[in-house]
Amino acid sequence: MRVFVPCEASTSETRVALIPETVKKLTAMGVTVDIERGAGENSYFLDTDYESAGATIATDRASAMSQADLVARVRKPSHEDIAILKLGALHISFLDPFNEKGLIDAFAHAQATSVSMEMIPRTTLAQKMDALSSQANLAGYFAVVKAAERLNRILPMMMTPAGTIAPSRVFVIGVGVAGLQAIATAKRLGARVEAFDTRPVVEEQVKSLGAKFVKIDLGDTGQTDQGYAKELTPEQIKMQQDGMAKICSQSDIVITTAKLFGRPAPKIVTEEMVAGMKNGSVIVDLAVEGGGNVVGSKLNEEVRVDNGPVIIGIGALEDRVAVHASQMYSANIYSFIEHFWDEESKSIGLDFEDEIMSGSVITHGGSIVHERFKQT
Repeated sequence: MRVFVPCEASTSETRVALIPETVKKLTAMGVTVDIERGAGENSYFLDTDYESAGATIATDRASAMSQADLVARVRKPSHEDIAILKLGALHISFLDPFNEKGLIDAFAHAQATSVSMEMIPRTTLAQKMDALSSQANLAGYFAVVKAAERLNRILPMMMTPAGTIAPSRVFVIGVGVAGLQAIATAKRLGARVEAFDTRPVVEEQVKSLGAKFVKIDLGDTGQTDQGYAKELTPEQIKMQQDGMAKICSQSDIVITTAKLFGRPAPKIVTEEMVAGMKNGSVIVDLAVEGGGNVVGSKLNEEVRVDNGPVIIGIGALEDRVAVHASQMYSANIYSFIEHFWDEESKSIGLDFEDEIMSGSVITHGGSIVHERFKQT
């Protein structure tokens, strides 16, 4: 089997799909790996590192793409790249399938087997392949680091001869993977941390990290079978906003992480809540790529509110820690390949009875095969 890793199309993307350590494991399995020249440079992995691991550096992108049995990348490809894929080739990346019908149709037309990393099931067996979680973990960490850098005060309490400095207050909205890491990081830096989620089941996790769980009675809420928060009614959203307004006004940092799988992010922090926050405080909107949780947040921008907070809306914060983000994503890709690896044929076996494959493959054999996208 021949694997090709191209340079990412987006100039802002710093991650790479496979790191040299993973390449070494794949070549030991009998896989031929081609890396486009310079593909790892933004993650500080040099072409010489890949060559030492057993990869070949490809200088002709189109030729390498058209010969590959498997193409691995981070972000979704261009239509031009899809058109030159080898017949029956396997393509693995984030695809944003709910919002990219044209891209899915292009994969089907090219008769390629496309795997969407967003659709990897959230099960114990698939945990090692769950790229959404691995990347969200790092985004949650860096959200706190970025907020601390922009804040006009320190996070921990300090007792000095000049007096005692009270700890900064951090409020995390949404206690998924990113939220839990944000809580843990803020606590390690010495902040006083509070957190809220519509799922009461996460209260124990919040408390185990030393944070306070904010209780707001919203009536009947819960989570999906994939572990995501269910969409709230307009009445519940208003109750949530009213309950959070006071906490936001007291907080030095607010981090929002609420995403709805396959839908626009809910607007949680209103214009009034933003206006009620301290001058010089910081909001980090981790859902900005999906429309944002915060009214006024803008993708890849920092918005300074007069006499109020700075709203940070940088997309894909995990890009800012590209070495470890690439390491984790590369491990996710490797785990997928290893799980379906057929030692006899030295290739990936397409087993659609397997819940991981049936859950993550969008197109195969010229058709859209995923149940959630067949009628879209």
